[in-house]
Amino acid sequence: MDWMEFGLDGVDAVRVVVSCVVFYVGIILLLRIFGQRTLSNLSSFDLAPVIAIGAIIGRAILGDTPTLVAGVLALATMLVLQALSGYSRRFGMLAKVVYSPAVVLMAGSEILTDNLARTHVDHDELVAKLRSAGIRNFGEVACVILESTGQISVIRRGAPIDEEMLADAIGAHRVPREG
Repeated sequence: MDWMEFGLDGVDAVRVVVSCVVFYVGIILLLRIFGQRTLSNLSSFDLAPVIAIGAIIGRAILGDTPTLVAGVLALATMLVLQALSGYSRRFGMLAKVVYSPAVVLMAGSEILTDNLARTHVDHDELVAKLRSAGIRNFGEVACVILESTGQISVIRRGAPIDEEMLADAIGAHRVPREG
């Protein structure tokens, strides 16, 4: 079988793999710069740019004339990179490069505006998350944490907070431990 019938030679294959790696690393870096909320909980307004970005990246990776083999190779490369980044969670230094740390957004009833700004979470979004967690007033909150996944967790007052629950979270020292 002649692979050129499918439009991919060795040089093109290397270009596809290198392009995938460069875009993957670039996306990780951009997400670190713009924060873990960038792609979390996409609204319909956010979905259009994400689709457009995906189309642009896909076109750039596959080149002028996308082929079946190039597409399969690009997909396989992206899946391998995703598996490797998941595996990197086991190694402290690598995990810190790939994954953003958890950040405390509220410590007790105090909203940490410096951490809201750092994570690109706005006040209205925080209040909406509190409402969806069934919080009726700020006094019910032990802490609110932006997780490394981009999700927001709300922990209610009422019981002491185990130290492990706040381990490595930026701003954990500001959370009242009595719960």
